[in-house]
Amino acid sequence: MMLHIPQVLDKTTIANLRQQLETSDAWVDGRETVGAQGAEVKQNLQLTDISPLKHELGQIILAALQRNPLFFAAALPAKILPPRFNRYANGGTYGYHIDGSIMSLQQGEQLRSDISCTLFINEPDEYEGGELSVSDTYGEHTVKLPAGDLILYPSSSLHCVTPVTKGARLAAFFWIQSLVRNENERRTLFELDTAITRLRDTNADRAAIVQLTGTYHNLLRKWAET
Repeated sequence: MMLHIPQVLDKTTIANLRQQLETSDAWVDGRETVGAQGAEVKQNLQLTDISPLKHELGQIILAALQRNPLFFAAALPAKILPPRFNRYANGGTYGYHIDGSIMSLQQGEQLRSDISCTLFINEPDEYEGGELSVSDTYGEHTVKLPAGDLILYPSSSLHCVTPVTKGARLAAFFWIQSLVRNENERRTLFELDTAITRLRDTNADRAAIVQLTGTYHNLLRKWAET
């Protein structure tokens, strides 16, 4: 499931993030953070993992996600790898690849990458190219969102970032281990949760809402891994 989540960050917060990123001297070659295969197709800059700014801005994004019910309904996060930041310019690109399946957190803890996320930090008309292109069984999906918006999609998807031929593209990216490993099961739960919310908002029959809510939680209980 691919899902566009609008306005994860408001305009003021985005402007603050952007100003700090554009004036930072902590950018390094993005190939330093991938294996040999990824390095062959990756050409961008990335905020170094040891930068205090990476931690500070990442915490702002994580706090915003905590307040976003749509994000939680879609992702059902168990673990989130703290956000990283990248910059594409001067033809910068990341060729087709699939994200690594297991990633390291702090103190030896590991995360299984079920969901990949990109949060756009500058407006799409400020640069040419730089689309996120995701390939799945339904075809090719091209994404280029307003600043502050987020796209989430399965980490198992083949995807790329097309070359930025003018201007610069700034974004945050991170991965999620979901409580529900199976993508189809996550989709079912999200669609059921969305339907329950709509019924509640339209003052539908309360007994039916309670019954559907029970079904949702029983399915989550069945499929969740803790």
